[in-house]
Amino acid sequence: MNIIEVFKMAFNSLKENKLRSFLTMIAIVVGVFAIIGASTAVMVIKTYFDNTLNIMGGNVVYVSTYPGVRMGNGDKYRNRKHITFRTYEDLQKRLRISRAISPVEHFTSTKVEFGKKATEPNVQIMGSNEFYLSNNAYSLENGRNISENDVHHVKPVCLIGHDVRTDLFPNQYAVGKFIRIDGQKYRVIGTVKAKGSTFGESQDNFVLIPYTKALAVYGGYNRNINIQVKAPSMTLIPATIDELTGVMRTIRKVPPGKENDFEIETNNSLKSAFNKFTGYLYLFGIVVGGISLLGAGIGVMNIMLVSVTERTKEIGIRKSVGAKKKAIISQFLLEAIFICQLGGIFGLGLGIIGGNVLAVYMKSSVVFPWLASIMGIIGLTLIGVLFGVFPAYKASKLDPVESLRYE
Repeated sequence: MNIIEVFKMAFNSLKENKLRSFLTMIAIVVGVFAIIGASTAVMVIKTYFDNTLNIMGGNVVYVSTYPGVRMGNGDKYRNRKHITFRTYEDLQKRLRISRAISPVEHFTSTKVEFGKKATEPNVQIMGSNEFYLSNNAYSLENGRNISENDVHHVKPVCLIGHDVRTDLFPNQYAVGKFIRIDGQKYRVIGTVKAKGSTFGESQDNFVLIPYTKALAVYGGYNRNINIQVKAPSMTLIPATIDELTGVMRTIRKVPPGKENDFEIETNNSLKSAFNKFTGYLYLFGIVVGGISLLGAGIGVMNIMLVSVTERTKEIGIRKSVGAKKKAIISQFLLEAIFICQLGGIFGLGLGIIGGNVLAVYMKSSVVFPWLASIMGIIGLTLIGVLFGVFPAYKASKLDPVESLRYE
């Protein structure tokens, strides 16, 4: 029998049992949607995360109290001592391989004013030093960077991000102007080039001031901070991590044999932890989709068994004119595969669209899960064969004489 004719018969069979066919296909659509949607969403998040890490310093090592990507029970981290500005200053004195060390602390979010203009009250006020820009892959647009002298003498100077410059100085040269933050006056010494958004949050809506000035205004010398250490080159990252680990253990008085009570991470280690996290999301999608597809497979078997019963006379006629068992089996198997693939196409389309909604929300690039889609098509074919083989075999075993008498 011609394959096109088989598919036409399968389609007509679906039309004759609309409700039953619809419910069976819904289960297939849900299963495929769960798997493809999860795959697409994971790809979107992974692409976005990789792009985010790429715009950060590639040879920067991050020191923090807690891991950047945390999963499971956090009890082991609960009693860790803070990493403070004193820790940063101790590191600054002791490290030898790298001298590009910067504290990173978000002191507050507030509005920034210039004359009668004011930003929204969500500008991040960051406190750091002269290495903050290079450690975070920023570059100057105009003016100069914060200097060691600015930090040492607690000068009221600042760098402003692109969003702040656009809001306050749309048609003016910002360098040399004075802005107000929480009643304090700061001289703008430089503006920073735009970097874009990461995880839906602008990286340009900030004001950077010397951390000593931030401490004088907002206090909190013992607050918990992060520290960035830039290795001199990519090849010296392992040596930088080794030295940093030893110095941190000495500063925090970690006994020999005890595990670190701090985290040291690089872009690669963050990627590894993040991939583990997205792996759980993907597994969840597969489990949910697999359960749905199992139910859908049982539904396909049911509809095919009913189809065999309803078409008993037709099968008898075909056998009486010489149709072989192989032809009968092929016909019903192809019909089962057709039902699975039809539902799979809808599920595939909805899954890709649903997963890429996240890309639109996160302002990331749209992705297409080629591997998951190909595996989905193969998987649905196997489901069609697996759950269609029994009805097909049953149809092929019908006695032509008895079948012709069937009413």
